[in-house]
Amino acid sequence: MDRFLIKGGRKLSGSVAISGSKNATLPVMAACLLPQGKSILHNVPHLNDIKMMAHVLRVTGARVDSYDHTLEIDSTHCSFFEAPYELVSKMRASIYVMGPLLARFGQAKVSFPGGCAIGTRPVDMHLQAMEALGAEIEIEHGYILARCKKLQGAEINFDKISVGATANALMAAVLAEGETTISNAAREPEIGSLIDVLTAMGAQITGRDTDRLFIRGVTSLQPAVSSMIPDRIEAGTFLIAAALTGSEITVTSCRPEHLTSLLEKLLEAGLNITTAADQIIIQPGSSLKAVDIVTLPYPEFPTDLQAQFMTLMCLAQGNSRIEETIFPDRFMHVAELNRLDASITVEKNIALVKGVPNLSGAQVMATDLRASAALVLAGLAARGETSIARIYHIDRGYEDIEKKLQTLGADIRRIRA
Repeated sequence: MDRFLIKGGRKLSGSVAISGSKNATLPVMAACLLPQGKSILHNVPHLNDIKMMAHVLRVTGARVDSYDHTLEIDSTHCSFFEAPYELVSKMRASIYVMGPLLARFGQAKVSFPGGCAIGTRPVDMHLQAMEALGAEIEIEHGYILARCKKLQGAEINFDKISVGATANALMAAVLAEGETTISNAAREPEIGSLIDVLTAMGAQITGRDTDRLFIRGVTSLQPAVSSMIPDRIEAGTFLIAAALTGSEITVTSCRPEHLTSLLEKLLEAGLNITTAADQIIIQPGSSLKAVDIVTLPYPEFPTDLQAQFMTLMCLAQGNSRIEETIFPDRFMHVAELNRLDASITVEKNIALVKGVPNLSGAQVMATDLRASAALVLAGLAARGETSIARIYHIDRGYEDIEKKLQTLGADIRRIRA
């Protein structure tokens, strides 16, 4: 397995362009199964998760071609309704094909999903949404079997907010007969992006950016041409990298309005932030102050930036409290950060971080996507050399992260296995 070798303590400078959003692209790729014909997606990041989803779509009979950050997805000849275990087990987002396949063909067979091991993430709400729309669900030999004659509009009330379940319900409801209401829907920018693409295909959806969505089903959809939104988590990761290393950088090709909660916390921590239409300039302040965060659904602080922000707090003056409410077990990076001489203790779903003067390089191991990003950030700030193993996790969600960091002046190398 490849690993990263980082010599820390170097200042960063310059600008970095943010890639398209992985978390926005994956459900949109699945949505391309809804119309018959070729849809085109621009600003698609080169990531392993995107490649894996492309394989899932090909299994259903779609043709997927990739070139220059563009995907062409032709669903004209889709006829196979299964997303197999060997693909779905590697990436949780594969569950997104269930709604489109059920809506268009009346049946879907999807393996239980895999992905990052960051605690229990059941698919119950996905299945409840499909059942509310009239699907019959069976669980057999590790597969979800969903069937219907024709989906019917319904009232879908989620007990808690789920981005994945909201996306799947949306994609199923757009071709259902009648009207559907989704209450307690996710408001993340990635859901807004999906709504924009579905609307471009001819879907009738109102309530964008609210927690209550209204869908009037249509009989068919048309292929669309769309551009993926910037990856707010990648943008946030680079901002935190600058804050950790006391550097000034400019993050371009981003949407500052998608990062309001993070920017507020960086300002509170003493950083200087300047925003424009599609860029953010971050500069060090006089000192780095400890601040508390609580992860909550958008527009509050995102769980996907919790590990990175915890790394920042390791070098802050004072003590900080980090409460994880989305995935209570998402603290596997703590032990690895402590190997770098951080001072972090965990009590249930709360991490208590005592700021230290310095981090020290060591050998560490990535355990999931965002934890691996946190370790890279820690390595940039640590004294000495840090070796990070199992970096295949980071390749799932960050496009050419070492090359982008090298452009900013970081001393980071990928060591091939």
